[in-house]
Amino acid sequence: MQDVEVIEDAVAAAVALDPVRARLLRELAVPASAAGLAARVGLPRQKVNYHLRALEAHGLVELAEERRHGGITERVLRASAASYVVSPAAVSAGAADPDATPDRVSARYLVAVAARVVREVGALVRRAGTGGRVPTLTVDTQIGFRSAADRAAFAEDLTAAVLDLAARYHHDDGRPHRLVVAAHPIPEEDS
Repeated sequence: MQDVEVIEDAVAAAVALDPVRARLLRELAVPASAAGLAARVGLPRQKVNYHLRALEAHGLVELAEERRHGGITERVLRASAASYVVSPAAVSAGAADPDATPDRVSARYLVAVAARVVREVGALVRRAGTGGRVPTLTVDTQIGFRSAADRAAFAEDLTAAVLDLAARYHHDDGRPHRLVVAAHPIPEEDS
């Protein structure tokens, strides 16, 4: 089971976002058979089987084991990932294209960059496979600005520091990494 799976396909996203199927995916963090899952979620086994087939067809659940009981084989399934993120590219191919937005200080540009990060890191995770590691770095912090002037001065200082570090550590023959530095106000309901 992967830690996180980025869903790129629109049909797979629709399958995963169905409320019943989303609940089954959460429940399948612990492997279960259709009968066991039906008892946990209070749905008929046939209905659970129907939804499990749809999830399995899109690679969202996988076979964990098969158990034989006399002449019957019980399939035990598990979610393919601990969590799922739907890539904006599943909705719109241009969603993850920052070059389509010339205004680099707009919210639209920031969302496009974030969408590209989701798409690119999702592809790296898929290529690395289960248990594979992807060399990433994340800095996440909060800062309070007293004024727009302080925010602008901070942006200038941060830009100079990042450009200095990039110039110091960049090598033309090195493996390229993408560095994204973003800032946005925290929505009031999250603070």
